[in-house]
Amino acid sequence: MMRLQYGLAAPTIAGLFTGDRFAPEPLTDPERERLESGSLADAPPEVAGDVPEWVVPSLKAAFGDDLHDELRALSRRAPLDIRVNTLKRSRAEALDGLAHLAPAPTPHAPNGLRIPIGEDGRGPALHVEPEFIDGWYEIQDEGSQLASLLSGARPGETVIDLCAGGGGKTLSLAAMMRNEGRLVASDDDPRRLAPIHERLRRAGAQAEIRTPRTGRARADVLGDLDGQADRVLVDAPCTGSGTWRRNPDAKWRLRPNALTLRVADQATVLDRAARLVRPGGRITYITCSLLPEENDAAVAGLLGRTGEDFSVVPARDGVEALSPALAPALRFTEHGLQMSPARTGTDGFFVATLRRRG
Repeated sequence: MMRLQYGLAAPTIAGLFTGDRFAPEPLTDPERERLESGSLADAPPEVAGDVPEWVVPSLKAAFGDDLHDELRALSRRAPLDIRVNTLKRSRAEALDGLAHLAPAPTPHAPNGLRIPIGEDGRGPALHVEPEFIDGWYEIQDEGSQLASLLSGARPGETVIDLCAGGGGKTLSLAAMMRNEGRLVASDDDPRRLAPIHERLRRAGAQAEIRTPRTGRARADVLGDLDGQADRVLVDAPCTGSGTWRRNPDAKWRLRPNALTLRVADQATVLDRAARLVRPGGRITYITCSLLPEENDAAVAGLLGRTGEDFSVVPARDGVEALSPALAPALRFTEHGLQMSPARTGTDGFFVATLRRRG
């Protein structure tokens, strides 16, 4: 780890092994030799990339010859990004007001800032900064910011955040819409919605929260909106494989049956989104996954179930409108686009947009 991850020279590493007090015993000659010449070049991809063997075929399908580079990037520490809340401040104003944190603009997201982190991987406690408490910003990976922006939500529209969770993308949508129009946030699990109310208050964002009941009294809280939404954002439940650099233990807890369950969940929420969107309206499907089964295959599944009711909007169209410089860093797939740590420096978000005919 010290040599491959942190780039320390072998003599520097050996100098830490002194045997004094709590230091480990001095390196043996074989250990020194291994430190100097050891390589993962001939290791199988699951070893070189430090991932479960059963996901390698899926990752190979996604990345092809770039698999090794992508897995190495997926093992590095993630950056610390924030999204400036444009309901309260511009990015230029936030750059000045947060100068003590030494922020820099994110490479692609127009309202993102990247905060330096220390060699130990720790960043500042952003959630206790006065500016955070006043709603200037939210902690959000640049990839998540871009995914929200690619929904194209506009002021005056009726927009539904179908899998809102704690509200990260709901807040992004509210800023995009400038609190003009109708923004509805819901989630199948009411427990995940709990933080959204305080986050909306702090951000000065306006959204209607539809919280489902649990137990036998459970009912469809969005039924009155069927066929009315201009846009439905589906931040689908997924394996989270695109966030493994933030949660490296998660990949070892993931089992094949979990992927099967997530694929079924994705079909369910996409079918629900299809009923909500009006003729001519759009669904933006998002996952934080690198696995094609959760991405292109999920979109293809909806297209197969709905016949000719929906068509895929070319992913390049939304990217060119948002940031032409972003396009060369993306992988454009059959139905959408894939971000990745190696190519875009973001978490592994997938985004696809479908339009209902009419």
